Amino acid sequence: MTQQQRTPDSPLTRTQILVAMGVTAVILLLVTKLWLHFAALSLFSWSWTVEALPLGLSLGLAITAASALIYRLWPGYRRSADFYIEFVLQPLMWPDIIWLGLLPGLSEELLFRGVMLPAFGLGLAAVVISSLCFGVLHLSSVEHWPYGVWATIVGLLLGYSALYTGNLLVPIVAHIFTNLVSSCFWKLGRTA
Repeated sequence: MTQQQRTPDSPLTRTQILVAMGVTAVILLLVTKLWLHFAALSLFSWSWTVEALPLGLSLGLAITAASALIYRLWPGYRRSADFYIEFVLQPLMWPDIIWLGLLPGLSEELLFRGVMLPAFGLGLAAVVISSLCFGVLHLSSVEHWPYGVWATIVGLLLGYSALYTGNLLVPIVAHIFTNLVSSCFWKLGRTA
């Protein structure tokens, strides 16, 4: 099927997915920068500490394991996750998985935890609001609401980890790790 013959239900090409990821990351980073500038906010603090990497990796592992469990137990989530992940991952090659981990992991965390948490008061309400926005970003359609619910729960965990540790690096590492590992498992499952 050529590009001109592609129907709305056909999968996107590798190039289209990579461009969409790049453009989305740039837009999220631009929104982050503009929000910081016009609201006179400071980005949530982050630093390279001895604890940040293992905490982020542990959280990412816990999120990945919970996602795998929910995938097995909740058919609605399984259908939504399969649709979302297949739509994004099917056309990508193995080296592209690095970009799939890094671009959303950095740009989404800078906006949703780095800016929204300080903007909304660095408390429980800020975590809930930023998590709901994060869930909406991951909602491809009303039909796939379970994936949006799961993304909101993940947003709560990432937001709470930022508040608890005082370090934005923890949710960044967790997000990147979760994206990388989940994508690798999905790709391996499709080639086995």
